[in-house]
Amino acid sequence: MSHSVRTRPEGSAQALSEAYDTALLDLDGVVYAGGEAITYAVESLGKARDGGMHLAYVTNNALRPPDAVAAHLTELGVPAQPADVITSAQAVARLIADEVAEGAKVLVIGGEGLRVALRERGLEPVDSADDDISAVAQGYGGPDLPWSRFAEAGYAVARGVPWFASNTDLTIPSGRGIAPGNGAAVEVVRITTGAEPRVAGKPLPPMHRETVLRTGAKHPLVVGDRLDTDIEGAFNGSVDSLLVLTGVADAAGLVRAVPEHRPTYIDRDLRGLLTGQPAVEEDGEGFRCGGWTASARGGALALDGSGDAVDGLRALCAAAWTAGGEGACDLDAGTALKRLDL
Repeated sequence: MSHSVRTRPEGSAQALSEAYDTALLDLDGVVYAGGEAITYAVESLGKARDGGMHLAYVTNNALRPPDAVAAHLTELGVPAQPADVITSAQAVARLIADEVAEGAKVLVIGGEGLRVALRERGLEPVDSADDDISAVAQGYGGPDLPWSRFAEAGYAVARGVPWFASNTDLTIPSGRGIAPGNGAAVEVVRITTGAEPRVAGKPLPPMHRETVLRTGAKHPLVVGDRLDTDIEGAFNGSVDSLLVLTGVADAAGLVRAVPEHRPTYIDRDLRGLLTGQPAVEEDGEGFRCGGWTASARGGALALDGSGDAVDGLRALCAAAWTAGGEGACDLDAGTALKRLDL
């Protein structure tokens, strides 16, 4: 797949909720963190939905089944049906079902979401490597997953049983900060066995396929907080994306982003769905957005002006991405980023 290299965030004269038919929303760090709704999420999603945008929730977190996620969203004030929720557990279950016989036993290292997804595909979840298993499925099992589960996976994988992982996110946002994610757990089994899993979740194609199959989206917008999963997944699927600054990604990471991690749009939070997006214009040797102008000067990125800090970040990204070209920008951005205080 060929892609043109994005050198600046795009503008949109229309509200994004009107320009796209479906929002493919990440959950952790976008809609909620630590189980609590992120500021402005509930009202912004309500207005987008009332305006006719279809909302689908696409998460790499394989812990909970879709009905539990939908119930939690509804409780937070974001009405959702199980069919609106697409998880990496569903994507990995489809991947496994394509490879093994119907009714095959699968060793589960993870939570109920993974078990439900495997049963949906006609597979039998089991807990022991000594069962007659055809595959190992590993997904996020929550902070209390016993160490013995990793040993069970190790026994099976070491003797050559095919190993599948729902996703490899090293971290996951929580109400108290950034916690270890499924990718950290996958590393335990990888280090133990020297094997490599087949991975289904964002940013890889199986997750995009699962999402398209389940939502029927024609002109979707991926909305996420991570460059290495949400934005790269949108890039791999040739879909536009909105990066919100309510989760993992920060301004410094955006400025240094390589092409596959550069979002179409950048905004502070989900209120960005309800508005147009300001264009970033060339301005002499630099780039202007709102009241800010950014440029590359003397081996560093410079930022002049004032106004909305996100406008400044958009301009700064344009200067950095242009300088970085097909790689990451290596110019010093420290002073410019301090001016934004994001």
